[in-house]
Amino acid sequence: MTIGARVLKTGMAVALAIYLSSLFGFASPLIAAVAAIFTIQPSIYRSWQRVADQVQTNLLGAAIAIVAVRLFGHTPIAAGLVCILVILISIRLKMESTISLTLVTVVAIMEANGQGWDVAVSRLLMVLTGIGSSFLVNVLVFPPRPRKQFTEQVHQAYTQLSLLLRTAVSNEMKEQVFRVEKDKLHGTLRKLEERHTVFEEERKVLARTKTSHARQLLVSKQMIKTLQKGADLLDVVEEHYFASPSAGEWALRFDRQIEDLSKYHEQILLKAEDKMKPNALIEPEEEREARFVKDLTAYVMEDPDEHKRLIFVASGLFEYAYHLRRLEKLLDQVQQREESAKRGAEELENGERKLG
Repeated sequence: MTIGARVLKTGMAVALAIYLSSLFGFASPLIAAVAAIFTIQPSIYRSWQRVADQVQTNLLGAAIAIVAVRLFGHTPIAAGLVCILVILISIRLKMESTISLTLVTVVAIMEANGQGWDVAVSRLLMVLTGIGSSFLVNVLVFPPRPRKQFTEQVHQAYTQLSLLLRTAVSNEMKEQVFRVEKDKLHGTLRKLEERHTVFEEERKVLARTKTSHARQLLVSKQMIKTLQKGADLLDVVEEHYFASPSAGEWALRFDRQIEDLSKYHEQILLKAEDKMKPNALIEPEEEREARFVKDLTAYVMEDPDEHKRLIFVASGLFEYAYHLRRLEKLLDQVQQREESAKRGAEELENGERKLG
């Protein structure tokens, strides 16, 4: 079992909140620690957004709690009604994610208000201390690198997909093992989409590199699309290939086509990391693919009812190939533009040096 950065930072945020509570002389560090736990986020943008939302709703919740205590006292019914009101307001403001911590603030302040204003204010400061601790830890300690994390998850998804594709037609893997690995692949793809959302959000805080970041977003989105098409091919093979009476006759040729595409996919990912030689030809031979289409078409026409399921498999294969080629083309365009922008910046810098 490995300890992720978010797990580690949650512990550090709690420790910092407790330390600051002791430093500021709070009666108990519990509320600050709870606030730190609720505020930790997977990206700097989300962390900043959560802090802004938490501060707003907690201040609002604290104000409502203080007014409610003055009007109705700190009875259980009053606390429950105030919690309902705060939930409705948070939903109205589209800050649902802050509800839990805001309710903690409301209950803590209403319970403490009977002891005096200073205790109520102290508890609000405890919450703000926890929020601040979480934000500081998230920004300063192992700051999130969504692009790197996204790349790692893309490779993980490809490794899982490649294993399944290479054994799909040959049917060498045990059924139970195949199911487990396939579930892992779908889980990784879901995480990848979540990571892409975080990666996309970071664009909002990277003002200087918005254009470059936008290009990378296009590539990353196509990477996910390509992986999904590979996963779709697995489903098509499972549903139609083995149900075709003539599957055995075409096993070697389908297997070869999938092998070529899987290798092509791997080389594109290496190209994305600038690990391939410039102008390296990595695309599968079009002649072999054209010959495969021609032979399969002729074979299906001999007996359409008997052989039509192979068309579905071929369609999934070509869809996967299409998105691979589209990914490489998009990657080439992005790399060329970035290289051009880099050369332009270097020329401008050299020109300024000469003038200086």
